[in-house]
Amino acid sequence: LKRIAQGRVPKMFFDYADSGSWTQSTYLANERDWSEIKFNQRIAVDMTERTLASPCLGTKIDMPLVLSPCGLTGMHHPNGEMLAARAAREHGIPFTLSTMSIASIEDVASALGGNTRHFWFQVYMMRDRAFMENLIRRATEAKCAALVLTLDLQIMGQRHQDVRNDLSAPPKINLNTIGQFATRPGWCLRMLSAKRWHFGNIRGHHAANVSDLSSLATWIAEQFDPRLDWDDVRWVRDRWPGKLVIKGIMDPEDARRAVEEVGAEAIVVSNHGGRQLDGAPSSVSALSSIVKAVGVDTEVHVDGGIRSGQDVIRARCLGATAAHMGRPYLYGLGAAGYDGVMHALDIVRKEADITMALCGERDVTAMSRHNLAYVPPRFG
Repeated sequence: LKRIAQGRVPKMFFDYADSGSWTQSTYLANERDWSEIKFNQRIAVDMTERTLASPCLGTKIDMPLVLSPCGLTGMHHPNGEMLAARAAREHGIPFTLSTMSIASIEDVASALGGNTRHFWFQVYMMRDRAFMENLIRRATEAKCAALVLTLDLQIMGQRHQDVRNDLSAPPKINLNTIGQFATRPGWCLRMLSAKRWHFGNIRGHHAANVSDLSSLATWIAEQFDPRLDWDDVRWVRDRWPGKLVIKGIMDPEDARRAVEEVGAEAIVVSNHGGRQLDGAPSSVSALSSIVKAVGVDTEVHVDGGIRSGQDVIRARCLGATAAHMGRPYLYGLGAAGYDGVMHALDIVRKEADITMALCGERDVTAMSRHNLAYVPPRFG
């Protein structure tokens, strides 16, 4: 799916999803470190009547997986966010819409036919508090089941590929981008059917002092708030009536503050997919210490480097309620739209199910460290 998507999606959008910041050391470690964890194989156990169903934020999901918020998803395939949300619904798992999506909150809610039980919305902390309040109000009116507050993007990490590729939405028109589009004629034709080419959650809802919606970098530079502190996080908590998930946690002390001072129902161990602080540890290497720090009463999720159903099971064994996955579903979307996302999720589900069975388990909620033969000591 990745290879097919790379051949069909313009380079600027594929690279936006498939690269990290600076040297990409954290981006690469995220994926590599999961493979260091080894399973404990069991034999002569009953493997019938297996289930991957798991509790998540007070409801039941069909496997311990959440589709991560990914900016510009609708540039991989027309109406991409709506298609991915529908695929997630069919698989009984949550879909998280990014603030920097092409489709709007209302677009996705409509595509789901009002069935928003597993529809989550992700927000950043913006300087324009009126814009923030409007986003939260719209998510409430759309009946989003959870609000995911991402805290690790106060300042944007340097992403060399985005600079080289002249990334923007709508795309800039110059020799660089024209060359990229000329090699993807099928994408160009498909995108003629797109409902939007711009940031659906911003266009028509932004403050008057935002100068250039055609540039993602300009929007971030003007609106993302480098002064963010825990009082701002509580400001969001006070305005959101539902489940609050705080994403971007890599330190046990930050995890404790998110739970004890803000009252987050869940936290996501995440380094922004290796797209922010290059040289930071992988998400999986930070997971165990954070699970220990917050205890059993708070859900701990993990994002970063999840590429397979086996990684989903590894996360569960290390104490995560759910794993969050972004890039693999984007590969499916870029390769074949809705069918591609369904296929990607089918693969992940099958891998998770078989891995669970060969570890001697029938219920994923029973899995823990006893199902692992080896965890690197540095993981805790």
